[in-house]
Amino acid sequence: MIELATRDGYKLSAYRADPEGAPRGAVIVLQQGAEPAPHIRKMADLFASRGYVAIAPALDPEAFAAEAAAEAAGDSTPNAPSGTDQALAVVQAAIDNAAGAGKVALVGYSWGSDVAYAAANALPDLACTVCYYGEGIVDATGGKRRVPTLVHFAGNDNNVPSEKVTQFRASRPDVSAYCYPDVGHGFGSDGEPGYDAAAAEAALSRTLFWLSQFIDGQPPLTLKNAGAYALAKTDKKKSKKKEGGDDLGPPMD
Repeated sequence: MIELATRDGYKLSAYRADPEGAPRGAVIVLQQGAEPAPHIRKMADLFASRGYVAIAPALDPEAFAAEAAAEAAGDSTPNAPSGTDQALAVVQAAIDNAAGAGKVALVGYSWGSDVAYAAANALPDLACTVCYYGEGIVDATGGKRRVPTLVHFAGNDNNVPSEKVTQFRASRPDVSAYCYPDVGHGFGSDGEPGYDAAAAEAALSRTLFWLSQFIDGQPPLTLKNAGAYALAKTDKKKSKKKEGGDDLGPPMD
């Protein structure tokens, strides 16, 4: 464990895993909790084994809410985050801690996924972001994504209605979004009730490819009307819609 400090002086704990040898870049791993969960530590270790500096900061929305109440009552801890938006300061602290490692990516799970999605458009100097089953992403509005964004949705997520996923994928051509049928919220978190090994492995494979492409691989290609945020260029003159195909982005698995 290490200690992080936000730019206004708030201190918090984080788990850090370093690769052997020179790093290829850095991955900030986000999930809610006063301490990084075992799955988050496992993922940080995995990213480190692939050559990335991995940092998982404590990101506790309940603590932020409690601090907001204390602030309103005049009994606040100096410089403590006071809400979900202030979680961005914690993410920035993790990014600062990874300085010198190379390009930085965000990988978020659950509420941490919502934070990663917001942070990717709010904070500078990020290479890409990956989001797992964030509840707020389907309702997020705003302009095109500033960095390449990959989202993994659960096809049977009680927290995210399937019709919202469909609407999101249709309205956000600037996001590469995969949906894994017949799995629930948390399918990518080993040790959690919703964990599904096959879906988790498929999502991890895509996540690692995404990181390798945008941290130390080729630059993104341009997709018309979507900015430079796609895995492959499309050509209307050459492409043909396959029978039963899904033309809303990456295929439904």
